[in-house]
Order: sequence, then structure tokens, then C-alpha cells
Amino acid sequence: MDSYLSLFLVSFLAATLLPAGSEILLLGLASAGHDPWHLWFWATLGNTLGAMLNYALGRYLLHYQNRRWFPIKPKTLEASQHWFQHYGTWSLLLAWAPIFGDALTFIAGIMRVRFYWFVILVFIGKGARYAILLGLLDWLMST
Repeated sequence: MDSYLSLFLVSFLAATLLPAGSEILLLGLASAGHDPWHLWFWATLGNTLGAMLNYALGRYLLHYQNRRWFPIKPKTLEASQHWFQHYGTWSLLLAWAPIFGDALTFIAGIMRVRFYWFVILVFIGKGARYAILLGLLDWLMST
């Protein structure tokens, strides 16, 4: 059970603005013989909940955008909002992507995307990424 909890926590942290690599732990645990369905579930849940934290931060920290410590400069914030308006809510399916995925979930909070759509799209995208990784590992190990 400690392995699944570790995966959950690393996956949660990986979805926030903190750097962490859940894929390495996921694949390592899968290679060690842990149940892939449990691994998929805990990694997807942790990563989705981490994205939900980003959403909440984006939604509620916008009130402090004029403070010096606010993480996004006004020009970058404006460009990000424009990008999100252009590509829309469906871009949240890419919330798993390195570098811009975490920022995407933060911007979704700023843009006040309907929370249930946010959760559904992020869960699908992140779950698909972990399923593909586990499927590729299974395929590589069986050949």
C-alpha cells in the first residue's frame, strides 16, 4: 500500500507547479509487478487532484495579480488568457503535457472554466496518458 500512496503523492505534486516525475515511479512500480489498474487509478487520481489545486489557485489568487509576488507577469497573463480563449476548454485534454500543462490548469481557474468540465477533461487526458504509458510498458515487456 505504501507504493500506491507514494505514487499518489508524487502524481499530485507532479500536477502542481512543483517539479516531480510521476511517470518514472509509475513505470518502475509496474515493472516491479504492482497491479497496473491500481497504479493507473492512484496516479490519475493524484494527478487530477493536483490539477484541481492549480485550478483553485488560479481562480482565487487572481485577486492578488497586482502584487509583486504574483507568479505571472501581466503581459504573460494576458497572452495566456488569449491563448486559452482561442483554443478553448477542450485544450484541457492536454493538461498532462510537460511544461505548459500545469500552467493550463492554472489559467483554466483564472478563466473560470466550469469546474465539472474541468475535472472531466483533465481526468480523461491524464488517465489516457497513464494508460498509454502502462500499455507501452506491457507491450515492451511482452516482446
